Amino acid sequence: MKMLVRDIADSLTNMLREKSFFFDRNDGTVDGIAFAYIPLIQKTGTGFGLISNRKEDLDMFGNELNYAMTAFTVGYIIGEIPRNILLTRIRPSIYIPALQVVWTGLTLCSCAITNTTGLYVMRFLIGLAEAGYYPGLQFMIGGWYRKDEIAKRACILNASGSIAMLFSGFLMTAATRLGGRAGLPGWKWLFIIDGIISFPIAIASFYFLPDLPQSASTRFFTKEEIQLAQKRMLLEERKAREPFTVAKVKKVLTSWHIWLLSFYYIFISGTGGTPIFPQYLKLHKNPTYTVQQINLYPTGVFAVQAVSAVAYAWVSDTMLNGRRWPILLFGATLNLITWASLAAWHIPVGWKWTCYYLAGQHVGLSGIAFTWANEICTDDNEERAIVLATMNTAVGVMTTWLPLLVWQQVEAPEYRKGFITASCLGAICLFLIPLIQVLQDKETVKRCQRAVEPRDDDRSSTSGVGDEVKTVPTVVEM
Repeated sequence: MKMLVRDIADSLTNMLREKSFFFDRNDGTVDGIAFAYIPLIQKTGTGFGLISNRKEDLDMFGNELNYAMTAFTVGYIIGEIPRNILLTRIRPSIYIPALQVVWTGLTLCSCAITNTTGLYVMRFLIGLAEAGYYPGLQFMIGGWYRKDEIAKRACILNASGSIAMLFSGFLMTAATRLGGRAGLPGWKWLFIIDGIISFPIAIASFYFLPDLPQSASTRFFTKEEIQLAQKRMLLEERKAREPFTVAKVKKVLTSWHIWLLSFYYIFISGTGGTPIFPQYLKLHKNPTYTVQQINLYPTGVFAVQAVSAVAYAWVSDTMLNGRRWPILLFGATLNLITWASLAAWHIPVGWKWTCYYLAGQHVGLSGIAFTWANEICTDDNEERAIVLATMNTAVGVMTTWLPLLVWQQVEAPEYRKGFITASCLGAICLFLIPLIQVLQDKETVKRCQRAVEPRDDDRSSTSGVGDEVKTVPTVVEM
């Protein structure tokens, strides 16, 4: 009886300690990660800023916007997977803030651009510096949170990026009013303001951004809290760092994980970053819209992204008990309806505006998609890092060449080929999502079977002790 009471007391003590750690400290982890994501407000400037008035300043009346976006994407693709692999070997609290400092400096240098060649070079370098940043942060979230926690935190990260971009719309409106000050046009002031905001955040991230549990320092957590975080991931079967070997690389490349998850993420990418709504407003004749309106009205899309990200995460973690595929299937269906309606084009104006805003919800699915990938690859730390980076890279590869074919600026704002292509890709997702779920269920069953099968060392260690098998908890030493 005394042993039973002691076991219950120990369990309650451990539960209260974990709750205290989770609410008081561990949620600070996602705060630091989301805080580190704010400097991405400069990313929006290339799309909206070019459309509002930089087009005229740089004599960009053809497909130059496509080329600038492609230059960024090429840099992003080249650096993304290597950067995420490095993240498994270098402390994130140093590596990620260092990247922030680099691309903030490049953003400030962008105000010196005088021609399209300079724009292409600068966008390539910024893409190279930013490579692996978003999947790297998703990788960190996967290293801290359990299945019933991870989606909400991944989508908080998504929402923070959308909110930053929402803010950038108002920032661009203010920047245009500075046009002419010090002889600089408004879009150059936008880069200066972005750099002034982002640089202090990049420096602060050296302090606020934590490391992963296996490399965390006592600057944020006590030794007991670090061991608790490691135990949480151990119970979640989230593997810690292991050596890179030829066998591991072969395992990653021959698994369905990297291929199907990457294809799915490509197919929900929609416009591939093409600023369809601003182009619609820019080229609209009756009525015509001012530069301020062109910058402000599309910010509602970012609000939809943020709200949908949080809503999808909450429903997935609570009402659906951690299931991801129903939310992704719902989002894919809404994608198909949205893109198909815009492909038809001659639809009521109110519904057309609604479709432009609803198009933002596919970005809200990103956090759920990366959460799903974190869970599917839970038993291999290096595979998890590579798959997350490859998903983002795959979209980058697609957006390098696809916009040049189907999202050409000379076809704006109707983009008939683009919207038809997005509709077809969205339809494929309706079949791909259930397939991934079936394959995941099969792997889960096999993992459970392996867990209950007695190993040879278990048999030898329990010989002569009857049918009772004692397990010794694993303690991770720092």
